Amino acid sequence: MSKLGMPKIDRKLISKKNEIVANLKKFVKSENVLDHEDQTRPFETDALSAYKQKPLVVIFPETTEEVSKILSYCNKEKIKVVPRGAGTGLSGGALPLADCVLLCLGKFNKILNIDYKNKCVVAQPGVTNLSITQAVQDNGYYYAPDPSSQIACSIGGNVAENSGGVHSLKYGTTTNNLLGVEVVFMDGTISRLGGKTYDSEGYDLLGLITGSEGLLCVVTEVTVKILKKPQSVKAALIGFPTIEDGGQCVSDIIASGIIPSGMEMMDKALIHATDNFVKAGYPRDAESMLIVELDGTESEVDELIDKVTKIAKQNNSSSIKISKNEKQRINFWAGRKAAFPACGDMAPDYYCMDGTIPRRKLAEVLKEILRLSKKYNLPVANAFHAGDGNLHPLIMYDANEKNSLEKTEKFGAEILKYCVKVGGVLTGEHGVGVEKRELMCEMFNNNDIQQQIKIKKALDVSSLLNPGKVYPILRKCAEEGRVHVHKGKTKFSDIPRF
Repeated sequence: MSKLGMPKIDRKLISKKNEIVANLKKFVKSENVLDHEDQTRPFETDALSAYKQKPLVVIFPETTEEVSKILSYCNKEKIKVVPRGAGTGLSGGALPLADCVLLCLGKFNKILNIDYKNKCVVAQPGVTNLSITQAVQDNGYYYAPDPSSQIACSIGGNVAENSGGVHSLKYGTTTNNLLGVEVVFMDGTISRLGGKTYDSEGYDLLGLITGSEGLLCVVTEVTVKILKKPQSVKAALIGFPTIEDGGQCVSDIIASGIIPSGMEMMDKALIHATDNFVKAGYPRDAESMLIVELDGTESEVDELIDKVTKIAKQNNSSSIKISKNEKQRINFWAGRKAAFPACGDMAPDYYCMDGTIPRRKLAEVLKEILRLSKKYNLPVANAFHAGDGNLHPLIMYDANEKNSLEKTEKFGAEILKYCVKVGGVLTGEHGVGVEKRELMCEMFNNNDIQQQIKIKKALDVSSLLNPGKVYPILRKCAEEGRVHVHKGKTKFSDIPRF
């Protein structure tokens, strides 16, 4: 696996598999080490699912001390380690290597402390996102970041990818709700960054770790802040006759000074798919749809709903429906939360992209996506975290058709390049992983990337932790004066596919 930044397979290491397995069993219970092909096969991919690779061995530590011993041993023996949470990632960030130890944190699944006085929860990384809210909701609290996969994704994975969700516009992504972590570095060193307070002295190492995609350390404990549920929450379901009208409404709402707790946009294809899936009562005749949620005191929410309604009408809204109760509000969101599985009726496979653009560019980017859809002859459905410009185009394809995946990848790459062109970035919350690593040069020059790699090597001298992710092999292109990754090679030709 040497192309496009994937490290070469260490054949000598593979030949020592039995010895490695025997040594790993010294650190954990023997049943927590899986090395038979049938046992490792379920871990050969993540939710990206386009690529697969069985690891050398899978290990399930149960304590921070066990993680420390495993990493210390692997560091000494120069064995690659790939951390894995729930496996719900969408960029191939937890994709194993054939000669790696896959370090699974599924047994770190306990909430350790609920501190209402300091409004925070201390949890192990394997605890699911939704479980944190469920643990505190009876006392009137909740955890704000809510990815669509919140029922399954782990809080440790959220830290690794800096995950967001539909309420990120007002309450921020993981980094804005994270107070502290316990981590283990590649040499086995255990360290605590942050805690239950809102600020700490020194460098913002907590910020550095958040979104580092498992390249810098293994997270073994997470402290997040929880919020008091607002007095009132209402959602508006708004249909528009054009994409441009919906995009302009988003800009006008923000420009008016209103910050909704959530503001999501969907195009017609996704409106139909999700409404068929959950019967949410979406405006099926609309070309675009907004879900705008407001929270606060009852009087505040009522006033803001009136303002949003007026702005929507000024932007030619074709329908407006306001939630009358909590059940209806939840139903409005049910379709958006089920957007990805709803696409199962549209095609055998879909490829979920993740980029972020300036809000004012929403309509322009959607037009370009539709143009590319015609160019590649592949249907696409679009979901947006409209308030913060994070878009998720879902490209429909059939993996059984020859070259279909390759064509889909090229389509997706063009979308992300266009995001960068209009002033956006390659990823909003899914991470770079292997999916976007060759596109890093669209945003960063050689010096930029080398500085990032230096930070990694300061914490992982031999680059053993999750290698082959995020950073490509860089080659200087003298005639262009910039770096590039490949010359006509098929994307990810080094990774086996389904």
